[in-house]
Amino acid sequence: MKEVRLAYGRHGLPARLPDEAVVISPTELPGLADEPQAVLDALRTPTAGPPLADLIGGRSRVAVVFPDLTRPMPNRTVLPPLLAELERLGAGPDRVTLLCATGSHRQATPSEMAELVGAEILDRYGVHDHRADDGAHRPVGLVDGVPVLIDPRYLEADVRILTGFVEPHFFAGFSGGPKGVCPGLAAGATILEAHSPARIADDRATWLVTEGNPVHDFVRAAVSLAPPSLSIDVAINSRRQLTAVFAGPLPDGHRAACAFVQSSAVQRVEGRFDVVLSTNAGYPLDRNLYQSVKGMAAAERLVTEGGTVVMAAACVDGLPAAGAFARLLDQAPDREALADRSGVSEADRWQVQVLGRILRRADVWLHTDGLDDDEVRAAHLRPVADVSEAVAEALAAAGPRARLAVLPQGPLTVVTAD
Repeated sequence: MKEVRLAYGRHGLPARLPDEAVVISPTELPGLADEPQAVLDALRTPTAGPPLADLIGGRSRVAVVFPDLTRPMPNRTVLPPLLAELERLGAGPDRVTLLCATGSHRQATPSEMAELVGAEILDRYGVHDHRADDGAHRPVGLVDGVPVLIDPRYLEADVRILTGFVEPHFFAGFSGGPKGVCPGLAAGATILEAHSPARIADDRATWLVTEGNPVHDFVRAAVSLAPPSLSIDVAINSRRQLTAVFAGPLPDGHRAACAFVQSSAVQRVEGRFDVVLSTNAGYPLDRNLYQSVKGMAAAERLVTEGGTVVMAAACVDGLPAAGAFARLLDQAPDREALADRSGVSEADRWQVQVLGRILRRADVWLHTDGLDDDEVRAAHLRPVADVSEAVAEALAAAGPRARLAVLPQGPLTVVTAD
């Protein structure tokens, strides 16, 4: 037997597994020697386009967009050198507004926001925590005949700066880049269209695909109607250290970041596996079950038809109980009903749709500290108390030649089964 450390919550979770288990992780890259300097270098010598100094005028109002509490973006590493550079160029706290790109997610509590950006930044700068339902969004044009509505605080800025963390995304291809604006700062109606049932059901709405992906195509087109002046995308390793920084106008800088991340995230294995043990890459990605569908989708690429996914996700925020995800799960009488959400136009429906697709392929067993057994069963999953014992049981049920794959970092690894 061997012990594998799973990314789970803030502190990880050990699992004792058979020696022949195939453990698959992204290629671990070293952190940059001087992270603040790497951010400054990217601002001064971007991948494409002019440096930040050429964008800041004497009276420019600046909006800096950063990811919300569901993302492992190292805001406290990236924001200080960026804000210091803006201040050096004459754009201090009186001219800079920080916008938290929540999309349709919940807003942060004061303590969570302080943890997210740092108490010093929170004391000196105005921070707006976006709400998709506040009714203040303004139209910027049409995509596919649908109005695109964006937060006015972003639109009113003379200089718009996006910051983002690039990771493979299970239906948008990659995170980061334009997603900071749509869905990050978009109105609920725009978010619903970006995640429509038809877009999510399209085979091209998948990992690593941006061109021709109906979700990413909509997002990219929507953001082009009100483009940022500069997009700063970072790649990180398992210790949340920066491994690369890319800056430039969209789509150039983001495209370069996606290529960099793809080179380390994609792994190839031979054949599919009867049992796949996965995670949602730990805190903050596994803070609720809604987010943790991503880790199940990563396992879906590997598991055999009729196989078993054993999932470890802390879910400290629960389902969450508030919002449409819990209600839509409760309304589905069985797992077959989950995938058919074509008649539902409601926030979080897309995650239920993907969960239903996964459950059509495999059973999902869930180990979590944030949900009780009844809540897990109500999501059409099987609760398990011990990950190691659950894997042993699933392997025994699959037969003597059953194969086991392990994704300790969950959706941060994209596996191709040859």
